[in-house]
Amino acid sequence: MHYEIYVDSLFLINLCMNLYLLMLVDYSVPGSAMPWRLLAGAAVGAACFLLPFFGGAPAWVRIALGGLAGTAGMLCITFPVRSLRMFLKLLERLLLYSFGIGGGMLFLMARLPFLKEYLTGASGVLCVGGVLFLFFRKFPYGLETKNCLCRAELVLGQRRITAAALIDSGNSLTEPISGKPVCVVDQRLYEGLWGEGEAPCRVIPYHSIGKKHGIMRGYLLPKLGVDVDGMRLEFQDVYVAVSGEQISDRAAEGGESVEMIINPRLLEKAGRDKLQRRQDKKVGKEESKNDI
Repeated sequence: MHYEIYVDSLFLINLCMNLYLLMLVDYSVPGSAMPWRLLAGAAVGAACFLLPFFGGAPAWVRIALGGLAGTAGMLCITFPVRSLRMFLKLLERLLLYSFGIGGGMLFLMARLPFLKEYLTGASGVLCVGGVLFLFFRKFPYGLETKNCLCRAELVLGQRRITAAALIDSGNSLTEPISGKPVCVVDQRLYEGLWGEGEAPCRVIPYHSIGKKHGIMRGYLLPKLGVDVDGMRLEFQDVYVAVSGEQISDRAAEGGESVEMIINPRLLEKAGRDKLQRRQDKKVGKEESKNDI
């Protein structure tokens, strides 16, 4: 029996399916991958899928090497993999969504045999894959990050400070103009990044137990890295408010003092996407007028 394989069609199908999978994995991780990284990772995975059709090694060797290289390349190019544990967690999500989309396609073929010929074609695979992508996006498999300790890296220019942080569901602060979630840092972190001089800031209103109304100074941090549950999450342009009091001092107990409280909404991708759309529509150039 003779088969004809069109490399361009095969590459395009795998590129699109890999893109579906990587976007699902990205949606389940609080950090966000850049669009060009998603496309580059999907392209590398599609190219590696074609490796079994070339070379003189046994077929099982070519299939195994192509699958391993494609999977590792997709994840390492798309996400900032910093450890084996993070890679395994991303791989877990990739395999979960792969089995989900593959199982969904097999289910449709079994239930709708009259569409089998269409579903096995290029257009059918891409259309059904797109529908299953939208379905699984409604039920993201994410991290349980609320009320847990983590490590945070705050970056301002050439200055980098690492601190113990708490992802606290009790922190619901938002920057009033953009609606972005606000994290809280103590005075030491602020002085280590911005120094003792005055820097452009925002007014962040708040209330707490024993204080009905209060105001904190808020600053825009260019980059924030968070290490939680083996994952390295990176965020851009995060507002931080400076607390006039020490957040948590456990040095006397032999523990590490918490110097930062992270707003859990920062780690919720769906919420951040909505806030970004709101900011783009309503704020525009007027946002800078509220700096003090």
